[in-house]
Amino acid sequence: MKKHNFSAGPCILPKDVLLKASEAVMDLNGSGLSLIEISHRSKDFVAIMERARTLVLELLQLEGKGYQVLFLQGGASMQFLMVAYNLLETKAGYLNTGTWSDKAIKEAKLFGEVVEVGSSKDENFNYIPKGYAVPSGLDFLHLTSNNTIYGTQFKKFPTTDAPLVCDMSSDIFSRVLDFSKFDLIYAGAQKNMGPAGTTLVVIKEEILGKVSRKIPSMLDYQVHINKESMFNTPPVFAVYTSMLTLEWLKNLGGIAAIEELNEKKAQLLYSEIDLNPVFEGYANKNDRSIMNATFNLAEEGLKETFDTMLKEAGINGLNGHRSVGGYRASMYNALSLESVGVLVDVMSEMERKA
Repeated sequence: MKKHNFSAGPCILPKDVLLKASEAVMDLNGSGLSLIEISHRSKDFVAIMERARTLVLELLQLEGKGYQVLFLQGGASMQFLMVAYNLLETKAGYLNTGTWSDKAIKEAKLFGEVVEVGSSKDENFNYIPKGYAVPSGLDFLHLTSNNTIYGTQFKKFPTTDAPLVCDMSSDIFSRVLDFSKFDLIYAGAQKNMGPAGTTLVVIKEEILGKVSRKIPSMLDYQVHINKESMFNTPPVFAVYTSMLTLEWLKNLGGIAAIEELNEKKAQLLYSEIDLNPVFEGYANKNDRSIMNATFNLAEEGLKETFDTMLKEAGINGLNGHRSVGGYRASMYNALSLESVGVLVDVMSEMERKA
């Protein structure tokens, strides 16, 4: 039976990417050696790293605009720390839209004053804050573009005279944006770009070198830029698979093409959630994520029946985060419209049985 993978991360990847990655594990480029046993300093892997970095700038339309691309380790959780270590001298602003923002704020407080510019905590993060005022004199303003747990997503981004930092872990490469508005973007690969193990950082180099503290080498963006993501041994498999995914996206027509598909998937599922009385959406309708749709059953007594139907249909990874409960359909780039259709069919059948 075909599986329909709605997992929130590690996420679904294109079948072609998985096939090429598995082949490279056995034999990279006909070398007779595995991708994961060659030197990361070898010509073959240096070319992979350079290609991956080039593709990022190309897809985000940031070529020649002063940005550097890094593939690091430690996940977005390490970036919560690194952002503040490298950029926070006195005061930073944060928009709090959920668990990951909370964690980022906690780390930043180790380095200076943190102003919570806006928050949706009062409604358990089911909406994106609006009408807030961004104070002047910030070292940077930080936000999380898409909130996987709660299913909310920024549709408009704040204007500020401070560098804009964005955690795009779960919606990077999913929609067309003016990425030049951001001074630093970071994203764990495992949500929408590749396997767990590497973290993408896209940074405008001119914002660095402005803090007075000494930064340990491993946590210093400038060190990693100077070493072209090779300061320490990179996660070769994760970088290679991310490169393949970026190639796949480029061949598909780039971000504009995938955004069109993502909108169709989201519209199909949200329409069912809104029209089917068996289900209730969690996120505010104006702030719904096209990547992560969160919803609940109107009657908890239907859960066993619905879960059985999901299993029989080959649907995987639909359980909501433990802090919210209910269900969460993660519709990342590689998920097909067909898979969303299967889920909608099961939900429709659930209404007939209820």
